Amino acid sequence: MKNLFDFKHFKGDMFGGITAGIVALPLALAFGVSSGLGPSAGLYGAIFVSFFAALFGGTNTQISGPTAPMTAVSMVVIAGMIAAFDGDDSKALPAILTVFLLAGLMQIGLGFIGLGKYIKYIPYPVVSGFMTAIGVIILVTQILPSVGYYPKEDVEFVTQFKPQAKEVILEKILKEEAEDGVLVIEDFKETVIKAEQVTQKQIDKESKTLAGKDSSGVLGTLKVLPRALQNINWLELLLALGTILIIYGFKRITTKVPSTLVALLVMSGIAIGFKLNYRPIEEIPSGLPIPNLEIFTGFNLGSITPYIFTALTLALLGAIDSLLTSVVADNMTKTKHKPNKELIGQGIGNTIGAIFGGIPGAGATIRTVVNINAGGKTRLSGMVAGLLLLIILLALGPVASQIPAAVLAGILITVGIGVMDYKGLKAIPYMPRPEVIIMLIVLVLSSVWNLVYAVGIGLVMASLMFMKKIGDLTAEHSEVKSLKKERAWSDEVDFTKELEGKVFIKHINGPLFFGSTSDFQQLVKQIPNTSEMVIIRMDKMTYIDQSGLYALEDAIMELVNINEKVLLVGLLKQPRALMERIDIIPDLVPKEQLFGTFDECLVWVKDYINNLN
Repeated sequence: MKNLFDFKHFKGDMFGGITAGIVALPLALAFGVSSGLGPSAGLYGAIFVSFFAALFGGTNTQISGPTAPMTAVSMVVIAGMIAAFDGDDSKALPAILTVFLLAGLMQIGLGFIGLGKYIKYIPYPVVSGFMTAIGVIILVTQILPSVGYYPKEDVEFVTQFKPQAKEVILEKILKEEAEDGVLVIEDFKETVIKAEQVTQKQIDKESKTLAGKDSSGVLGTLKVLPRALQNINWLELLLALGTILIIYGFKRITTKVPSTLVALLVMSGIAIGFKLNYRPIEEIPSGLPIPNLEIFTGFNLGSITPYIFTALTLALLGAIDSLLTSVVADNMTKTKHKPNKELIGQGIGNTIGAIFGGIPGAGATIRTVVNINAGGKTRLSGMVAGLLLLIILLALGPVASQIPAAVLAGILITVGIGVMDYKGLKAIPYMPRPEVIIMLIVLVLSSVWNLVYAVGIGLVMASLMFMKKIGDLTAEHSEVKSLKKERAWSDEVDFTKELEGKVFIKHINGPLFFGSTSDFQQLVKQIPNTSEMVIIRMDKMTYIDQSGLYALEDAIMELVNINEKVLLVGLLKQPRALMERIDIIPDLVPKEQLFGTFDECLVWVKDYINNLN
């Protein structure tokens, strides 16, 4: 907790935290609405994640809260779980928050096992494709609210789903009866009675749930876009366009005042002041946030099991997002963050935020930069930002509930445009084709299918391509050749000509792993009939994996079976330990046939051949 209450920087921390909190306000509300849990969830997430991530984290000037990537993944979780609970938000909420809680706990675990230092190894094409996909998702999904079109309220559109709604309701009745043991082939009376009791209200509710599910996401939005354009609410569109114009236009005047806040105040002021017939955001509850204890009392492992991998993705994404922001903060403040401690802090923030109904967050780059530029020096600034948002919630909750939904949609459209990785997109014509393919696959699959699976596929592809490249490079420098065709190493220049036909030398340049083992399978076939022994030079073989170990064992075994002497030179610690563990040494290669240097080996070879003669 060093420097936690270093009041030497109190003034700068206060001003930095207040400024960052003001910047965070409109984004927190917008991300909450975008997630599907409402503006209060975004605000709660911003309050708790900002305060506790600063208190326990490892980056003094970091400001945390809901971010575009975290919100996009949260959106997928929320939509899927609400659909699984038949469109009932209140029933789904405890399960949703449990997944967010689990993600926070996973982040804490990642910090404790020291994973923070490994985040940097995630390939850039995967990150680039994912970030651009996040921008596409936010941008496209905000088109409908920005034009004032809500599919669930389109009677004609919802009516299309009534036949399907009846089928779904009947399936549920049959499933319930099967579980209760009253469904039998001979008697469907109970089924008929329950089916007759289904009301039009139930059908309408199910129809709206199906309509909402069908129009969600990028593909769903594009599917209903023609209907949206035919039913534009011009007032909502003007509010959204006005918000976008102010955000981009005000930046040209000054960047000292957050343009998103200016846009929020101006457009909301116009809508409220002129008593326009606009659509407000959901009501923000007044008073202190209350913990949702149903997370614990109504815990059901079965409801969250399908989302374990998603929770891990949220944890990893939050880790990446936060640590990238930490690097930016380091560069600006000339300090050094503690990555594992930062993960623990973010995890604690997300865990507590989930208990109080907040959406998960991470280190936010723009808010952190604003904090530093405004004078923030210690973690007190991040705590001040969280407390400021709590004060705003308590004092201005009812006022904030009057903010037009279209204004937040306009803010989110600018966020979507800004979060895209234009650097990566501009580099497409110049980058290696495999990397471009990975980026585009992650971009497309994340946008139209599944964020979680897309990242997983991208990581697998990038790993396979990397392993193939390393394997090719290793094989290129480690080809099996006779000494006449292979360049001699510096200590082999005095190798006598009379030994060339009798001794076969194999050089291994670099690690021997599963991507570079194929040439060992050809080793025996390439040995001339005159050969009496094989020297395998391992001076530069720093590492061997299980695949390489077994390939080496098979090759040596084949050589021993045709009465070839196998000599190992320069065997290093890690390969030797594994070879001894599976008894290559001494069963196949006796210890007297191991040599530290080639000169020692050469003396033994000459003595051995002389003794034979």
